[in-house]
Amino acid sequence: MTLNDLPEIKIVRHASAKHLRLRVEPNAIRLTVPPFCSNKQIQAFIQQSTTWLLETWRKQQQKITAQPDLLPTELKLFNLEQPITIQQQSQKKAFIYDVEHYTLTLSDQVAEAALKAFCMAYAKQQLPLYLEQLSLEIGLQFAKCNIRQAKTRWGSCSGRHDIMLNAALILFPIEQVRYVCVHELAHTKHFDHSPQFWMEVQQHDAEFKQHRKYLKSGRLPYWWHLN
Repeated sequence: MTLNDLPEIKIVRHASAKHLRLRVEPNAIRLTVPPFCSNKQIQAFIQQSTTWLLETWRKQQQKITAQPDLLPTELKLFNLEQPITIQQQSQKKAFIYDVEHYTLTLSDQVAEAALKAFCMAYAKQQLPLYLEQLSLEIGLQFAKCNIRQAKTRWGSCSGRHDIMLNAALILFPIEQVRYVCVHELAHTKHFDHSPQFWMEVQQHDAEFKQHRKYLKSGRLPYWWHLN
């Protein structure tokens, strides 16, 4: 395997970046670079990282291959006390969710896409409500909340205090979702990752280091990565 066998590396110039940083995802490779980094420096960095890139990509693909391409029979969501039972049948609607009985019925013709569509809809409804509740609880206010299918971030906070949350968070335990929300709300007070920022995070989440580590090691199901 050579670099030519890998997906095209997406180069993103970021104003706050101080170093070149590679990130390998299941279906993409991203290189974040400082704004004034030259193309020659970028290419040199990629060449120096070739061995790591190839090995990391190989391991990523092995993980995906090892996962059985079967839809789950139940779905655990961050703010529900019990899992949702998943079933499939022939129907016109992509999905039908029975809130009272915790049942999700998917169209058997587009089951994977329907499951993801349900999760996106659920995230857009529930994550902003959770963020608002937590905001009031810890006394850190934000402007508005957007839910996206971000590829490299669990969340972000703009200078206007607009917060973005990754829709995939709903698939994680509530402790991890709370950490991400605390993290982004803390940015409304400290717009950096200074010691003061982390003290603010720790004030509202004493075990944030464990929650952060869990997120980094967590894997999303294969159907989440399907277009």
